[in-house]
Amino acid sequence: MIIKHSEGDRFAARPPAGLVAALIFGPDSGLVRERAERLARSVVADLNDAFLVSELDEATLAADPARLADEAAALSMLGGRRVVRVRGAGNSLADLFGRFLAAPSGEALVVVEAGDLSKAAALRKIFEAAPNAAALGCYADSERDLAQLVREVMKEHGVTITSEGIEEAIARLGSDRGVSRRELEKLAIYAQDVGKAGAADVRAVMGDEAEGRAEEVCDAAAEGNLQQLDLALSRLWAHDTSPVAVVRIALSHFHRLTQSRTLLDRGEAMEGVLKKLRPPLHFSRQPSFRAQLGRWNVSRLQRALELLFEAEELCKTTAIPSEAACGRALLNIASLARMR
Repeated sequence: MIIKHSEGDRFAARPPAGLVAALIFGPDSGLVRERAERLARSVVADLNDAFLVSELDEATLAADPARLADEAAALSMLGGRRVVRVRGAGNSLADLFGRFLAAPSGEALVVVEAGDLSKAAALRKIFEAAPNAAALGCYADSERDLAQLVREVMKEHGVTITSEGIEEAIARLGSDRGVSRRELEKLAIYAQDVGKAGAADVRAVMGDEAEGRAEEVCDAAAEGNLQQLDLALSRLWAHDTSPVAVVRIALSHFHRLTQSRTLLDRGEAMEGVLKKLRPPLHFSRQPSFRAQLGRWNVSRLQRALELLFEAEELCKTTAIPSEAACGRALLNIASLARMR
């Protein structure tokens, strides 16, 4: 079955009882991840519970196709329905999922995450046609979606926000749901003592001098300029800039590149693609952004985003110095940019 983008959050929170598997795909990888986790939590409260959640990827299933049915049929030691998460799925798995959905095994809910898939993509067609499965597209938030997200995050933290604050926030968000949510959480924490946020608070938290320096890092990494990247990172660390903040800005930048590259691949003109960017790209960065689009394809951009997500987790959950984790990810991305 096909789930409309506007109905995605509601569907992920309360999926139908007979659902066997769901494909969550689209250019907004942050929203893909958020909806996949929400759908999985409709079955399992703790996604880190190894007894209830299995993690697979495209390479694993390509090497061992029977693993999908085995994991779906596995029983939990403690009882209850299990979840099988498949990340980074592509069209090469279409036949495997076609066979699985025709004769599913076990009671597990299979949650599949993928990048942007065209209407003609074989994997997408399999899930759209199956009565026991769903295909849910995730695209950039509209202004209405962003306004709702702003109110939702502020409410979660017990903070109100003025109409001017909402407008200011919308102007600074929208490239990726995950990045947008993290920026809004930062704003909510900043305003929590007062209990109210306005436009001035948004400007203070979601845009500053450090952001400009971080954008320099993003451009250097995406251009493959290792020397400039090393210099720009040194400046950031000298100003005690948070590595996690740098990673989040980089995530936003590479999401924008991914969306723009996808539109170019569909035949849209460069000028039209640049005009669609929200928030708008400053004129001083447009030449570099154009050059970056010529250097990257969607597949490698997805790999760059994976490196950044991994870096964010390392910054938060390990003893590895955050500057090292962030710097290594960006240097690896710069190396990817140099590949032809």
